[in-house]
Amino acid sequence: MTERSEVFVSTDIETDGFVPGVNSMLSFGSAAFDDDGRLIETFEANLALLPEGEQNPVTMQWWQGFPEAWEKARSNPRPPAEVMPVYVQWLRGLPGKPAFVGYPATFDFPFIAWYLARFAGDNPFGFAAIDIKTYAMAVLRRRHFHASSKQTLPGRWFEPGLAHTHVALDDAIEQGYLFMNMRREHLAQR
Repeated sequence: MTERSEVFVSTDIETDGFVPGVNSMLSFGSAAFDDDGRLIETFEANLALLPEGEQNPVTMQWWQGFPEAWEKARSNPRPPAEVMPVYVQWLRGLPGKPAFVGYPATFDFPFIAWYLARFAGDNPFGFAAIDIKTYAMAVLRRRHFHASSKQTLPGRWFEPGLAHTHVALDDAIEQGYLFMNMRREHLAQR
């Protein structure tokens, strides 16, 4: 039995709070990378708010510092019931088994998983996600998790010219290259 190749799907989300189902996912972007670290496809969508959702006041205050990103996240929102099945088709059409990658995966993945379950009834990622910060801790052999923030990571892992903008697809691409550069170096050390 041959193992199907993996596609690393770096995904970033923007929300109006911290709790999937209580708060809404405003937008998300996914950047698919092949095993060699090449960006092969992207997907992005802005979502309509959940009718029963609440906006977290702390999050909404945070958004005031990023008006351009907020504007992009709220431009042409579509119903999640329309978007999420299309996202499933996109994931299933990738040339390998999709592996979720996030920074932090503990925030992004639960929202994606909840929206996939509620609006598509399917989750091609399964129940696992790769957290970039945790991976960095292991690669760098650091004893403390909080010593692996982006500010402490080697500059060589960051792709020149890519910034963290709080626009979901921009951040998914930036973080995807970070992960793939980290992974490439780690595999070369073995």
